[in-house]
This record gives sequence, C-alpha cells and structure tokens, in this order.
Amino acid sequence: MRAALVPLAAAAGAAVEEIDVDGDPALEARWGEKVPVLLAGERELCHYRLDAGVVSACLGSGATLASG
Repeated sequence: MRAALVPLAAAAGAAVEEIDVDGDPALEARWGEKVPVLLAGERELCHYRLDAGVVSACLGSGATLASG
C-alpha cells in the first residue's frame, strides 16, 4: 500500500504518518486483521489494498493520513 500511497500524497502535498500497529496492543486489537490499513483521523479509508479514488478524494479535502 505504501508504494501506491506515496505518489498520491506527494502530489497533494499531504503528510502521511506511518504507525506500527503490531507494536501497540490497543492498535493490534483494533486493526490487526486489517493491516495494512489507511486512516484519515478515525475514518478508515481502506485496508489490504489502496483505493486510489477514495484516497484522492480525501486528500483533496486536506486530510492527514495515517498508515499502519
């Protein structure tokens, strides 16, 4: 997912925060089955594979993304 996300984020001038889900028991309990997962705040944008349309629409709104 990261390889597909980087160019989209760069084109939009957006920041992406990468989080180690496996290193945090609370995150592992919540997202472990869906890793990799991409969030905008608390909103899940996609998991397993990047949904470029959803991500592009979100980036157009100025959101900051978190990937784990």
